[in-house]
Amino acid sequence: MTNADRGWELLPLGDGALLIRFGDAIDEALNRTVHAFAARLEKEPFAGMIECVPAFASVAVHYEPLTVMRSRSQDEARHETVYETVYARVERVLDSFVAADAMEERTVIEIPVCYGDELGPDLAFVAAHCGLSEDEVIAIHSGGAYVVHMIGFAPGFPYLGGMSERIAAPRRQTPRTIIPAGSVGIAGKQTGVYPIATPGGWQLIGRTPLALFRPERAIPSLLHAGHEVRFKPISRSDYDRYGEGAR
Repeated sequence: MTNADRGWELLPLGDGALLIRFGDAIDEALNRTVHAFAARLEKEPFAGMIECVPAFASVAVHYEPLTVMRSRSQDEARHETVYETVYARVERVLDSFVAADAMEERTVIEIPVCYGDELGPDLAFVAAHCGLSEDEVIAIHSGGAYVVHMIGFAPGFPYLGGMSERIAAPRRQTPRTIIPAGSVGIAGKQTGVYPIATPGGWQLIGRTPLALFRPERAIPSLLHAGHEVRFKPISRSDYDRYGEGAR
């Protein structure tokens, strides 16, 4: 089954999920469509749907097979598999989906960042690589509006789109074995924030005192796909004063 000629493709993802692929590129307009459809499906979930997870160019729809089977309509009873029923239900939503209608105003999250020095040990490298001063890198990075394309790699890790190519820089040749939580990095044309201490190879240009992953809360991730992020430069003294109050 495929609807590639209509702008999407539906594929099985194991025995309890379906993948809706809208494309195969990292593209702002494409990602807006992904978020818009995820929002639409969350507002109109079908019986048996557990959750939908947006990524760069696709949405994974997880479902409980037994619930889907028990909720089949008389017309759906002719389906040979549960996947066929889920396919038909998702396809009906896609048929009536208009990205502009489902897209809501984005939630804007401001993230304070102390740039450079020991909190951003790779700021000098990024500046030299791009032919800029460190202050120019900070101004460009903090002057942009970023969209959370997806959450992945580590709990709460946001892949942010919209970074200026003027400060694009390659990953480190040798990844660090541990990166402190809150570290803000650049890798290629993307920027992101490490929510927990983890190995990684992004160029670190600063750190935020804000906790992006809070496992003790009902919704542990501060950021969600579709959020807009803006970085606010702060001084080292401001960073130190945030302490637990910002967490």
